Parts: sequence; C-alpha cells; structure tokens
Amino acid sequence: MNIIVIGLNHKTAPVEVREKVAFDGPKLDQAINILKNSDTVRESIILSTCNRVEIYAGVSDIESGVENVKVFLSDFHKVPRDLLDKSLYIHRGQEAIRHMYRVASSLDSMVVGEPQILGQLKDAFDEALNHKTTGAVLNKMMRKSVSVAKRIRTETKIAESAVSISFAAVELAKKIFDDLSTKSFMLLGAGEMAELAARHLINSGVKDVYITNRTIARAEELSLELHGKVVPFEHFVGELIHTDIVICSTGAPHYVLVKEQVQKAMKERKQKQMFIIDISVPRNIDPQINDLDNVYLYDVDSLKGIVDTNVKERAREAEKAEQIVNEEIGAFLKWYASLSATPTIVALRNKAEEIRKTELDKVLKKLGPMEEEKIKAIDYMTASIVNKLIHPPTVALKSDNDDKEVMLDVIHKLFQLDTEKGKDEDT
Repeated sequence: MNIIVIGLNHKTAPVEVREKVAFDGPKLDQAINILKNSDTVRESIILSTCNRVEIYAGVSDIESGVENVKVFLSDFHKVPRDLLDKSLYIHRGQEAIRHMYRVASSLDSMVVGEPQILGQLKDAFDEALNHKTTGAVLNKMMRKSVSVAKRIRTETKIAESAVSISFAAVELAKKIFDDLSTKSFMLLGAGEMAELAARHLINSGVKDVYITNRTIARAEELSLELHGKVVPFEHFVGELIHTDIVICSTGAPHYVLVKEQVQKAMKERKQKQMFIIDISVPRNIDPQINDLDNVYLYDVDSLKGIVDTNVKERAREAEKAEQIVNEEIGAFLKWYASLSATPTIVALRNKAEEIRKTELDKVLKKLGPMEEEKIKAIDYMTASIVNKLIHPPTVALKSDNDDKEVMLDVIHKLFQLDTEKGKDEDT
C-alpha cells in the first residue's frame, strides 16, 4: 500500500476557494462514506479546518489513487477541476509522512507553533476511526504524528514566544504584573485585535472587565460575550482609577486619552502600576503618557518589534523541530518496510507451529501416558526450539535493507510457504 496526501491550504488557495471545498457537519459524514467505497483508496482521513483541507490516504496504486481523490473532491464540491488543480498539492510516500508530521507539529501552520491544529488533526482521526476508514498504516502514522508533535513541544521552544500583536500584549502584561487574576482591565473601543487581546487576558485570569465604546449597543454586545461591565464612553476616564490594564482600539482620528488625564488617575491610584496598550492606527493614546512614573505604554510599532524578535526565535526553534521530524520519519519508514514481510513471517510461524504440533503429538502417543507436568515441559521445550530457529530469519525479514525481495524469495522456497510473494508486496 502507498501513502499519499492531497490538499490545499492558506498558502496555495485563497479563502474563496478553501470555503468551496470545506467539509463540515453532515457533509463530512457523507464524504467519508463515499471515499470509503473508492476502488483504490484503502485507508483515509479527511482533515478540514478554516486554513486547510487535506485527505490522507493509503492507496493500492499512487497515480490512480491521486486521480480518484481529485475526482472525488471536484465532484463532491462541484468545483471545476482546473480551479482545483491550481490549488492542490500532492505528497507521496516519505514526503506524505513528513507533511503529516509537520502539520501536527504546526510547522506548516499560518502561525508556526500554534497548538490548535493538533487538536483538529486528532478530531479528524477520531472521525475516521468512528467510520472505520483507517487501518494499520494510517493508524500508526497518525499516532506517531501526535507523539512527534509532543516531542517537538517538549524539546524546543517553538510555542513559547508570542508571535501576534494581541498575544504579545498579554505576554507583556504578565511580565509587568505577577498575578493577572487580581487585576482589572478596560477595553476602550472594539477593534478586532483589541478584542482578541481582551480574550487572551480573560483566559490568563483577569476577572474585572470594563467595556466602553462610542456605540453603546456594541459595548453591551461585548459585555455579554466577555462578562464585563459597560462604561459610557464619556465617563471612561473616571474609571481609570480602578483599571490596571487598558487596551485601546477606537479608530478615532485623535487622542482619546492624554497625559493629564492619566496623571490625575495615577494620583488617585496612589501610583499603582498601569499598563496601556494602544493598538489603534492612527494612535489614540497620547505617547507622552509614557513619561509618567509607573505607567507602561506600548503602541503597535513597539509590540511589532517584540513580535518580530519572537518570530525569528521561532524560526530558529523550527529548524530544531525539522531535525526531529527527519529522525521520526526514519523510524516510521523502518516500521513501514517491515510490513512487506508480515505475511511471510506469519506463514513461516504458522508452518513451524503446525510441524511442531504434529511431531509433538506423534512423540506423545509413542511415549504413552505421563504426568501433565511432563507434557507441559515437553510442549514448552519444543515451542522454545521453534522460536529460536525462526527468530533469525524473522529479524532479517523485518530489517530495512536492499535484499528484502531476495530474502522473501529464498524463505518461500526453502520453507515451501503457501502464501504468495505477491501478497507481501501488497501490504
């Protein structure tokens, strides 16, 4: 059996193409069942996320298998082949294994090191198991990809540094304040990055949330989502005395918070530290605020500098991760190579056991009645002899070497095995 991967992702296809070939809800069940009944596809897993759609398959013939999967994708989603072919990538054999390991380890993700893809891959595997569309090869490959991803996270720092503006803001907040669970924050405006940073803060333990926006309806909507308290926009400055962290993204063409306002709030706060993040472009927070004691102001450019440094660090860690992937591919290929000899090994063991039992029965009949313990001892001895005799050829057949085909022929002829060599090649 041959391993292939056919798919498209954020690098090869725009969102308008990706959404056309996405498998969601009932579509996924239907697609799995159709693919399961394909003539050339013996094992399959369908992975569908917002950034990628991929089919991992074990096929009897590579070229016909690739063509059948392409036809399936085109027909199922009613997408023209020429549009599909422009976006698809195809990996075969060793490169298919490498691709799955890299996807699981988020080396192929839009944000290298993000953890979500491994969970999505596990979910895809669970669906395949539920529909019984996988076998020995994809089961082993998928489980190994999970262990590879875990090894990479353990042995590298690929997921440790923030590589998005919103997450970098939260990482800075953690450095300024030891314990975020005792801190409060105000979401000033409703920009996408600011909202994302707010969600990261809540996930990091912040409980007291103030939300203000020029449009009160939007503030109320966000307050329900974030479990926060709505503050009228014209009164938000007065709430600064209760606020440790401010995230601003109002879209205003001018400063909505100036030095004098923060200076007054800091006096009332008795100079307790305040962290202000201005994600607005143009800036909505007066940069002179950064001159105040115990006030830490960061804008998009300063956060981007941190992100750029972290991206370079992740790139270095990704190189280490690629080395781990290479090591693990080698281990998988050794196991995969041993599969071609499995029918021969089974046939050899079965024949040896059949001969052992036949000869044992003859001897026991000649010896006549004897104690059960002695019968067990003779049985154990003969089994041990057989195991020791067939162990060396078994090890040789499982090994990864260029003489495997010759060895298979020799074993079949020497032991007159019933199984046909062709069955070994088809494993």
